[in-house]
Amino acid sequence: MKIARRNFLATAGATVSTALALAQRTPVKIGVDLASTLGANKWTPFQFLDYLTKTNVQVAQFSLLMLGQKATDEASLKQIRAYADRLGIELAAFSGSSVCPSSRSFKPQLGTTAEEQITRSLNIARIFGASVVRVYVGTAAERPNIEVHIENTLRVLKGMRSRILDSGIKLAMENHSGDLEAREVRTLVEEVGRDFLGVCLDTGNSVVMLQDPHLTLETLGPYVLNTHIRDSALWRVPEGVAVRTVNMGEGNVDMAGWVKKFVRMHPGVPVTFETSVSGQPQILRVFEPEIWKAFPTMPAWEFSRFLALAERGKPVPPVPLPPGKSLGQQQCEDLEVCVRRTRDLLGSI
Repeated sequence: MKIARRNFLATAGATVSTALALAQRTPVKIGVDLASTLGANKWTPFQFLDYLTKTNVQVAQFSLLMLGQKATDEASLKQIRAYADRLGIELAAFSGSSVCPSSRSFKPQLGTTAEEQITRSLNIARIFGASVVRVYVGTAAERPNIEVHIENTLRVLKGMRSRILDSGIKLAMENHSGDLEAREVRTLVEEVGRDFLGVCLDTGNSVVMLQDPHLTLETLGPYVLNTHIRDSALWRVPEGVAVRTVNMGEGNVDMAGWVKKFVRMHPGVPVTFETSVSGQPQILRVFEPEIWKAFPTMPAWEFSRFLALAERGKPVPPVPLPPGKSLGQQQCEDLEVCVRRTRDLLGSI
């Protein structure tokens, strides 16, 4: 564990740019996407906020599913906002849902239309004092017909342009798990308009899309409004490439260097964790023709950067959940490790 932490900090470097110096004067906030990171605990919103206070986390990201019936009860939402204000926790980057009506990830129980769901999310964000609502298209299930889903997403967002602008709240399109390549996210944002659409940049989803997270940052960095940060371990296996989400400092994608670049680019945007440490690795069969049906336009140079990471990686086997420990307890421990190591990193640059 100590070796991993030293490696994580060693890459931070000693040169401090003007932007980094500014970030030091105004400490970078740390946030948590609650559903993915701590969701196994099944706490109330108030219990989540109490825990974040103890963990020294300043930003909480809720989701529509987590809020349940409270999502439609303005009085309940105001109580959550008031409690967070008392604790000094910012309810920022409220997490929405799929905005593509043709996506398998679209959840009609959250609203019969995408427009209705966006409107509800904007209202929750307004009550919470959030400036951003994170949205996404779908998952890998959408890749074979991704152009159709992009067109449907464009239709929804363009049709709501005036309503979103009037709200004063922006949407942040996530490079979600398996749906959009970084270039596709950038194109979507540019076509809709940066005046109300930006990016929720997820480092872990980059590797699922066969991309180096640093390449994703280079492509989407100018558009970022909020983040989902996690470290990844990649290594070669006979079938292709194995991928696991691991705690910060335990992967081989240079997350220390990534955080340093990001803070230089966006010193005021929180580093928001979506740890969700994985059990068994996901096997990406990159040498079989079938997988490339989902990536017909990926340039060889992009894939070569991803493959180089895997070639340098070593297996990081999952650790079984210890007897007597719940998944919720393990999620708390994982988050605390990530927060501690990242605070040490931010203090060193």
